[in-house]
Amino acid sequence: MRYTIEDLKTLMARLRDPETGCPWDTKQSYRTIMPHTLEEAYEVADAIEREDYPHLKDELGDLLFQVIFYAQLGREDGHFDFDGVVDHLVRKLVRRHPHVFPEGTLDSRIDPDNRPDEAWIKESWERIKAEERAMKPAPDAEAAASRLDGIARTLPAMARAEKLQKRAARHGFDWPEIGPVFDKLHEEIDELKEAWQAAQAGSGDPDAVEDELGDLLFVCVNLARFMKVNPEQALNRTNHKFDARFRAIERVLEQEGRDMDEESLEALDAVWQAVKGVEREGGGRP
Repeated sequence: MRYTIEDLKTLMARLRDPETGCPWDTKQSYRTIMPHTLEEAYEVADAIEREDYPHLKDELGDLLFQVIFYAQLGREDGHFDFDGVVDHLVRKLVRRHPHVFPEGTLDSRIDPDNRPDEAWIKESWERIKAEERAMKPAPDAEAAASRLDGIARTLPAMARAEKLQKRAARHGFDWPEIGPVFDKLHEEIDELKEAWQAAQAGSGDPDAVEDELGDLLFVCVNLARFMKVNPEQALNRTNHKFDARFRAIERVLEQEGRDMDEESLEALDAVWQAVKGVEREGGGRP
């Protein structure tokens, strides 16, 4: 037999049973399991990045368990249950896809000979999401509604920067082309240098370096957006590249009987360059 989503809901309810459940599970709350949810989402992304699809199945199960956990907490508190989550999701996706469900029902179908073009689909998607945002109360009851509402503050900083920029760009607040972005990049580098020099001299604002570094990173995200490159993926790619090269340096030094901690920076850089040379010869990226 194969277990179903109903079995998973039953399992979750039993884990949370105050008398016979798991002591760890019964102590949890929305906030205490939130870090685990983020961790599981990153592990899903890692499995995809490594193209480890057998492991991806396992990680998706762990992520689904997080959803079931929240749904169980919601049912206990009288806020919502899993079926309500599913119902809300299906209704929302049907509403956002009139190019697939023209009559606003799951059973309705589009005429293949009269499919709208991608420009219409994109405009429709953004219009519907804007209507949904307008119907939601502002996160702060005293704050005025903003076109930036709905962008989660808990997103990783780089991902949130990209979403903020894209949302602002849709309302005309954007550079017309990539050239000024490069100019802004150089400007922010100069301002960061000035802030750092002032801090070293003891005459600058202690927070200025962090502010200017943040501005520089924000411009880098803008540059990635103009180049149609995902900045998170780009940085992850560099992280993987650095990880592989550093490990290669360790292997070379070990094979040669050398201790990395006793080598000079010049000697380590020479090995680094040799590793890069091997990558180029092997067809890898330098």
